[in-house]
Amino acid sequence: MPVHNGYTVRRDPGERGLRRRRRTWSYLVLIGLAVFFLFPLVFMVVSSLKPDGQILSDVGGWRAFLPVGDIGLHNYAEVFDRVPVGRFLLNSVIVTVVIVVAGLLVNSMAGFAISRLRWTGRGVVLSVIIATLIVPFETIAVPMVYWVSQLPTLLFQNGRIEYDFGWLDSYQVQIIPFIANGFSIFLFTQYFSTIPTALDEAARIDGASWFTIYRKIVVPLSGPAFATVAILTFLPAWNQYLWPSMVVQDEKLRPVMVGMQYFFQDNTAWGEVMAYTSMITLPVLVVFLAFQRAFVSSVAASGIKE
Repeated sequence: MPVHNGYTVRRDPGERGLRRRRRTWSYLVLIGLAVFFLFPLVFMVVSSLKPDGQILSDVGGWRAFLPVGDIGLHNYAEVFDRVPVGRFLLNSVIVTVVIVVAGLLVNSMAGFAISRLRWTGRGVVLSVIIATLIVPFETIAVPMVYWVSQLPTLLFQNGRIEYDFGWLDSYQVQIIPFIANGFSIFLFTQYFSTIPTALDEAARIDGASWFTIYRKIVVPLSGPAFATVAILTFLPAWNQYLWPSMVVQDEKLRPVMVGMQYFFQDNTAWGEVMAYTSMITLPVLVVFLAFQRAFVSSVAASGIKE
């Protein structure tokens, strides 16, 4: 029983029952929402185990969400026969990992400079960075294709370094335009602003440089922000479709999302489509489940300022 000012306070049994019922209903609602949002994933995985005819016949009922009937892994075998899944996955992993790692470094340093350093015009710079978020990528995609086709590049051929123009059909054209991100810089700026500046002043008195403060003080205290930016960078980098379709024609350099084209060229094999999407969705789920706690705490911390 709770004690208040030396007196034992008896709780009303009706109040305890009301709280218990509210908690029960809250859990039931949350479980119901979780099951509702899991339906598409369950349908995708279950359909990947069925032949096309059974997928279409089961769509109208609960059998669409149950692994019943003629099930097997034949669709997955057909996927590997139709497209170079391993190569597409490797390309996406390379592009995504480089974008995430380089983006964390570049965007966090930019956020540190805006939030911790004192220099004229930083508010204007932050406003311009935020303003870039309202520009749809589709509006600048075609001009970007022209500019990347004119950029210089170095080629290593036959043991010699050769100079050429054009980034098309390369890894860098899929990586470099997406390293800097306005929202990531804004999120880092907001989160870094919550760290007491007294730590910076104490470190400066001890002779630490700004980069040392960034590396040894701010970064270790900003794990949730880094996890959030990693997730928010990983998802669009992994799901890129429009840009690689425009700048990459070499099959050896295509990412997984461009590989979806292969399943809609002739007769659509829905079982193979579901098998392919199941395989390329798995890394996204693994990354999100690994960082979900840090993601939630960072969003809550970066959105509230005292």
